[in-house]
Amino acid sequence: MTAVNGVDFVAHFGEMLFIVGPSGSGKTTLLSMVSGILRPNAGTVSVNGDDIWTLTNDQLADFRLNRIGFVFQDYHLFPRLTSAENVAIPLILKHLDWNESIVAAKKYLEIVGLKDRSEILPVKLSGGEQQRVAIARAIVSGPQILILDEPTASLDGDTGKMIIAFVKEKVLNKDRCIVIVTHDARINEYADRIIHMEDGRITGLDKGTE
Repeated sequence: MTAVNGVDFVAHFGEMLFIVGPSGSGKTTLLSMVSGILRPNAGTVSVNGDDIWTLTNDQLADFRLNRIGFVFQDYHLFPRLTSAENVAIPLILKHLDWNESIVAAKKYLEIVGLKDRSEILPVKLSGGEQQRVAIARAIVSGPQILILDEPTASLDGDTGKMIIAFVKEKVLNKDRCIVIVTHDARINEYADRIIHMEDGRITGLDKGTE
């Protein structure tokens, strides 16, 4: 089975790019290749002109840690860690001091509007709050590329739109590209461009409606 076939596109710093399409169209597989998780059988994935799939395993791990931020569909928060501890994980992996990592994590929780929730366990957070913790964790190390996989799938319509509006206003900047995979047409208004996928191929490219 060929999950992604002949896909070719450019994502720009300073933009929010949506990849949309029905379930099974290859969107998540494409994200996995772009983020250095799943190696393509052919082709290249270039970031600032460098093909990431020519990197060694150690270099690829460094790329994922330092240049990519990934927000999973189900958040993937550690249930026994507080919000601040969850956010601090990328910094701990970079061998930063624990106390400094927690201080930085709390700063990013404040950025995403969760200043007073830093000591709370995920189970006591709403879906929207868990999503914000996941976003804070994804951006705490200052990645160039932020990838969100179905970020509104577990949220009601109003909360989902609030989260995406927040990401565009507070997280997107001229030095960062945000790629969002979604089949939620309610948030398409926030896209700068929209790539349509079906059966592993790109079937269209639109400018956003905002």
